Amino acid sequence: MRRVWTVAAALAAWMLGAQAQAAEVSVAVAANFAAPLKRIAAAFEQHSGHRVLSAVGSTGSLYAQVVHGAPFQVFLSADQKTIVRLEAEGHMAPGTRHTYATGRLALWSAQPRMVDSQGEVLRGTRFQRLAIANPKLAPYGAAALETLDHLGLRAQWQPRIVQGENIAQVQQFIASGNAPLGFVALSQVMQEGRLTGGSVWVVPSSLHTPLKQDAALLKRGVDSAAARAFMDFLRSETARAIIRAHGYED
Repeated sequence: MRRVWTVAAALAAWMLGAQAQAAEVSVAVAANFAAPLKRIAAAFEQHSGHRVLSAVGSTGSLYAQVVHGAPFQVFLSADQKTIVRLEAEGHMAPGTRHTYATGRLALWSAQPRMVDSQGEVLRGTRFQRLAIANPKLAPYGAAALETLDHLGLRAQWQPRIVQGENIAQVQQFIASGNAPLGFVALSQVMQEGRLTGGSVWVVPSSLHTPLKQDAALLKRGVDSAAARAFMDFLRSETARAIIRAHGYED
């Protein structure tokens, strides 16, 4: 009997210790990466016991929140320049910046067969709205304008462009029918290498600045073992596989 109680006591002590070591990590994530992060967070939580709390928004709005003291520990940006700026301004831990994904821009419609595989639909005039993310806040919105400029179509579409605050809102515009088509992140409409619905043109990377997305440990995460563990996990093959499954490039 004494041995049973000893084992039980040891197990209880181990569980209390595990609970004491578990912590939360606050992650600011660009809207295009919200779906992959959800899966990565689940895998990380199972692996480490730590819990991920995420805040989703445009890169520009998240940057402003960091500068004004938001309690984020990790930043997953949709570009590189925002992280470089945060480092120069002293808001992140030096030497922690790395590119975690390279995104792909896509022209998407919720309607099957509406968008052709070469994007020729953009040369037509039958649609009254084209949705893009605010190019001042969202790198994918800026890439959308670069694409239109490269194709010589910006003047044609300018009066019909509707802007979402971030790429997630753009997807909502299109999914609801408020805009027949628009530019989104491929990761929003692809999972496990398959289109989740509608029709899509994957924009050639040569038509816009590469969408290299950087991550960084912010100053508030320097002393957090959970935040540092998450940054390490983001480089793991488990996380990389999830990132590739959503249409990102290594």
